[in-house]
Amino acid sequence: LEKRYDEVCEFCKKHKTRIHYVVYGILITAYLAVVIAACSLNFQRALPLFIITVLAIFFICWDFLIAKNEDRIAVFFSPGDRYLKKQWFWLKWVLCGALIIMIICWLIFDTAKRGSRQLISFGGLVMYVVLMLLFSKYPTQVAWRPVFSGIGMQFILGILILRTKVGFDVFNWLGIQIQTFLEYSDAGAKFVFGDKYTDHFFAFKVLPIVVFFSTVMSMLYHIGFMQWLVGKVGWIMHAFMGTTPVESLVAAGNIFVGQTESPLLVRPYLPYITKSELHAVMTAGFSTIAGSVLGAYISFGVSSSHLLTASVMSAPASLAASKLFWPETEKPLVTLRSGIQMAKSESKNLLEAASQGASTSIGLVANIAVNVISFLALLSFLNSALSWVGNLFDYPQLTFENICAYVFMPFSFMMGVDWEDSFIVGGLLGYKTFFNEFLAYERLSKLIQNREKGGSMYINGVKQYMTVRSEVIATYALCGFANFGSLGLVIGGLTSIAPSKKKEIADGAFRAMIAGTVACFMTACVAGMLTVPSLEVPCHILLGNASNFTDFPANSTEIVECCQQLLTSANHLEEIFPGGNYSLNSWKVCCQILGQPSFHCT
Repeated sequence: LEKRYDEVCEFCKKHKTRIHYVVYGILITAYLAVVIAACSLNFQRALPLFIITVLAIFFICWDFLIAKNEDRIAVFFSPGDRYLKKQWFWLKWVLCGALIIMIICWLIFDTAKRGSRQLISFGGLVMYVVLMLLFSKYPTQVAWRPVFSGIGMQFILGILILRTKVGFDVFNWLGIQIQTFLEYSDAGAKFVFGDKYTDHFFAFKVLPIVVFFSTVMSMLYHIGFMQWLVGKVGWIMHAFMGTTPVESLVAAGNIFVGQTESPLLVRPYLPYITKSELHAVMTAGFSTIAGSVLGAYISFGVSSSHLLTASVMSAPASLAASKLFWPETEKPLVTLRSGIQMAKSESKNLLEAASQGASTSIGLVANIAVNVISFLALLSFLNSALSWVGNLFDYPQLTFENICAYVFMPFSFMMGVDWEDSFIVGGLLGYKTFFNEFLAYERLSKLIQNREKGGSMYINGVKQYMTVRSEVIATYALCGFANFGSLGLVIGGLTSIAPSKKKEIADGAFRAMIAGTVACFMTACVAGMLTVPSLEVPCHILLGNASNFTDFPANSTEIVECCQQLLTSANHLEEIFPGGNYSLNSWKVCCQILGQPSFHCT
């Protein structure tokens, strides 16, 4: 029996590869049979599974063909590459001119259709680029390709997600799926903390989401999915923006993981990167948020689709801001030709990866909890002290939020926030910069809840909630780790990974934090240009604001549609009550725009 066993083992070792192929073939065949059966029973119900399967087959075939025919593809495209390099001097000016003309035409038509508020956001984007150039480390050596292509990628992503129905529906669907997925953490929280765990919402509802998400990310990292996904996104940014592989991979990684975890993807190459590349690595960490805390912000009630969009759009923005604020003056040593590879998981199996992910989150959860406790206590003390000082001058309303609001108010207004809301958003930006984004999003969630509940917009002269547009822009502006608390975290984390770069890390960290802040502001400007009010603002609110035609032109498509809807619905009623959802002013505006001779207008 032992002899037979040894023969079987020897046979398995000899034909190990073939046996793996047979097993994989059987599993894939079974999976495809399940997909076909599910689609035949109810295709609409099985549509997500079908789309995931098609995408998986496409990328597997793509990777296989690229790996097998990489040299042939390079030879095939080499004549075109040589021609572009030869003609690039005049071709880049033609492309820049065409791009500028397209932007001007788009702004003219979009302003005519949707109003002038988008122009403020565009002016803010230009202002931030000019400011970054003025305070750049080497203003005369800026390479404009990463800057313009990074902003261009933001626009492309923004248009696809915010302006097309398909893109908006896809990201909205993804947001809903993530919300549903994160709710599974409630099972563990309920078991550990009891049925009334939601009574302590932050500690027992929000923080368990961080643990759950960290576990899932660790498992995805172990099976290689995260490395594959980060590699694909990084390659797109490298090809489109012309940034180095290390910068591109770290910026792509920051969409999914934190600012101290993403550099681990390229850990072996960190001692050899240039100062500009190191600055880009830190900026990418400051301008994005980790997937684990993304779930926590969603649990606050902040829009999941906008948080996802902000995370994706801020990756190219971080590279654009970084290359503008600290241009490349050295020759990068790490290139694609050097065969860059990402680090692999150290876990031996999937269960160990899950356990390590949960254990790793302990430090993150503790860090979040103690920071929130300490910063809220410090904020309460500061407000009390400032109120006492203000009371000496008959101004007891003086608080830290008010000071920050005045400082950041111009910046928030230039992003496209309504003027009456810019004071509130300025305060949120102050919370985020001097404390952390957790406090800012917690405050933003209260403002969102106040708007959804309705009621008086002002109480004792203090505004209780903002417009949806201002909420959306604030969501994008706050979506980053750029604060003084993270500054120490980045310096400590990167120094432990690359001790030889300790001096460069310390010298460039503060500039990177400023660049990360501006990258978030640039993303907010793009969102302000592309956000469509009619998707989220009800008609009665839209018409209530329509009397101010500096915001909404008289021929705005959304207002005309709302007026037509109002008058059409009124034709089916015997008596009209203008004091209901629609004010008398709304009726006057609609009569003026449509010129209706009906009895409603008279």
